[in-house]
Amino acid sequence: MNVSKFRTQHMAVDWHDIADSEKNMPAVSASLKEKASLVSRVGLMMLSIGTGAWRVRASMNKIARALGIVCNADIGLLTIECTCFENGESFTNAVSISTTGINTDRLNELESFADGFQERAGKYSVEQFHQILDKFQSMPANYKAWNLALAAALACCGFTFLLGGGVVEMILAFFGAGVGQFLRKKLLERHITLLANVAAGVAAACCTYVLLMKAAVQLFDISDAHQAGYICSMLFIIPGFPLITGGIDLAKLDLRSGIERITYAVLIITVATLTGWVTALIFDYHPSDFAEQELPAWLMIICRLAASFCGVYGFSFLYNSKRRMAVIAGLIGMLANTLRLELIDYTEIPVPAAAFLGALTAGLLASAIKRFVGYPRITLTVPSIVIMVPGMFMYKGIYYLGLNDISTGSLWLSKAVLIVMSLPLGLIFARILTDKNFRKSS
Repeated sequence: MNVSKFRTQHMAVDWHDIADSEKNMPAVSASLKEKASLVSRVGLMMLSIGTGAWRVRASMNKIARALGIVCNADIGLLTIECTCFENGESFTNAVSISTTGINTDRLNELESFADGFQERAGKYSVEQFHQILDKFQSMPANYKAWNLALAAALACCGFTFLLGGGVVEMILAFFGAGVGQFLRKKLLERHITLLANVAAGVAAACCTYVLLMKAAVQLFDISDAHQAGYICSMLFIIPGFPLITGGIDLAKLDLRSGIERITYAVLIITVATLTGWVTALIFDYHPSDFAEQELPAWLMIICRLAASFCGVYGFSFLYNSKRRMAVIAGLIGMLANTLRLELIDYTEIPVPAAAFLGALTAGLLASAIKRFVGYPRITLTVPSIVIMVPGMFMYKGIYYLGLNDISTGSLWLSKAVLIVMSLPLGLIFARILTDKNFRKSS
């Protein structure tokens, strides 16, 4: 009796088969094929942890220059086509990964590997370098499912306050996001496909919020007007990394990577918001405004600082950042996001312009801090501005479009698009101002 066995669609490359393990010659003296395998593998590993084409190509170039070869690469969201040249010969690799994720801890390690490759290229063999990369590839995640559930709960709780929610909405969003992220993580561990795990996670978060809301109404006689915080429970799903890195890639004319990343982000947003909309229809929930918060100005600033820190700190955990990295990102986001909100409240500046200035501030702070902490900018900047992504606007846009209220839906979506465009632009201009290599067209 034949039992069908699951076979992966993307076949793994055995990099050790390419390297000649019997030769102990330094990597700089290896064959072009072996050198190209190192360049391609480093690029593929960088790609697998969610960073953009600019940073992937920069790491590949560091390896190629140290090995004395020339590398030209075409980089997408999941694939790399790379041709290496040496002494009139060429060797081409086309490699791919099955899915993408975000892992800022591994990104930090791989960047350190690429930065130190030059001084080791004349000492270690290609096989030894592949063994080092094996260790990076097998690095376990820093946090378990329940850790990430708490992180998502904390982030969405902070998000809820920043959007105008009160204590009840914050508590309900805390539990909703925690349940949703826990389920999604478990599905990811079982390699459940993207659309299914996003839909399941969002549905679990929304249902948890609604059921707890109904229980609170029955048990504690709480008003059902608190349904305004319903959407906050699913904001842990916001694909901030591909949105931001996609925008940066477009700015550097890496059009393929930029378009693919933004398409990937839009796909997640569409599935998440449609799931939230369907769930809202089932429970007869409607988008509504939060009750106005009546806090003194000084207390509002303190609360915004605290909520922004919690939101960014929680999102950093979802990106597998170590605690120190998450704290630094939280401090940057705390200052940048509070500045953005204060500009909106006390000046006549448009909301997208305030988002641009908030992201610019985050980028400048990360550049100033980088020289002291050594972390890659992107591990600090993207988590610090994800909290500025207008998830509520996106949901309202899809909700009203689903009801054929085209004018209202288009209004909310256009507001969201302008803000989302402003965020990577802020980081891009911060990078242009502080990084001479980035500001050059070459």
